Amino acid sequence: MEEFARACGVSRPTLSKYFDDPTRVKEVTRKRIEAALQKSRFEPNLFARHLNLKRTKNIGILVPTMSDPFYAQVVALIELELRAMGFWPVQLTSHTRHDLEEEAVRTLLSLKVAGAIVAPLWAGTTRRSSLERLIEAIPVVCFDNQAGFALPFVGSDNIQSVAAMVQYLCRSGEPPVFFDVPPMTSNSGERQKSYEASMLREGHTPLVIECDSPPSWDFERLGYAKMESMLNAGKLPGKTILCANDRFAFGAMSALYAAGLKIGRGADCDVRIAGHDDHPLSRYTCPPLTTMAQNASEIAATSVQLLLKSINDDAENGRVAATRVILETSLVMRDSA
Repeated sequence: MEEFARACGVSRPTLSKYFDDPTRVKEVTRKRIEAALQKSRFEPNLFARHLNLKRTKNIGILVPTMSDPFYAQVVALIELELRAMGFWPVQLTSHTRHDLEEEAVRTLLSLKVAGAIVAPLWAGTTRRSSLERLIEAIPVVCFDNQAGFALPFVGSDNIQSVAAMVQYLCRSGEPPVFFDVPPMTSNSGERQKSYEASMLREGHTPLVIECDSPPSWDFERLGYAKMESMLNAGKLPGKTILCANDRFAFGAMSALYAAGLKIGRGADCDVRIAGHDDHPLSRYTCPPLTTMAQNASEIAATSVQLLLKSINDDAENGRVAATRVILETSLVMRDSA
């Protein structure tokens, strides 16, 4: 830094000011520094500089899997939000394993990240969360799945969303049967409870079909296997099916197609099927899947806003009270129901 400052004819404090925020230096000075950067290809060690200042501008992002398009979409949006505000995202995934979530926590702590945005694995009722050490050290915001701690949280309103879907399905045809998924997040339990309450409000008896397979994030396979076993046993419980998420619905739709059944809302169709989440592929299934759309862009933006506020408040006043932001979803009516 000292040598480069001399080479481009500016003071070391001015150079530091430029690397913190280029708009803080005069335009003529900024152009001189940028010309010298282009000529010399000098790259400052930002990580070392931030450690020297006892702060970093790295933000951790930890999710269960990047193979799920919902998480991939939200993480990409979070990254863009952070970059626009001058922070560097550090992306990690637990690959749906608790031991790798613990390892990711250790990695984020070793990197001295300023804060973290996390979609944690569901710890259940007995397991200690891997996030405890992270929470003790830095500000953390959770999204999509609650961690069981008093933390800032951003998620979708499962009560509102499933109620809207049940109301739509009841008033447009036969009342729906609910196909549940294994409890991988807190969302599945909330959606089932909302389904049961909504069916009673509509004057119908709820019917929940539990997924008796071992817990897995391979929802398409689970949906196919569950639907296939019911069709083979001749026990399809109804002509309208509401799946707890779109990926489970994809598998169920494939099994219905393989059995020669026609999916859709037309008079010549055998079964209607709907999902939840508005997975990016939902509009391209055959027929396109009716679902509830989560607001991914708002989830990302709000998570970043809450984290940066928590970081600032933490530095000034100590930890602040947790904030919960629950976002409504939108009904997307397509040809499957």
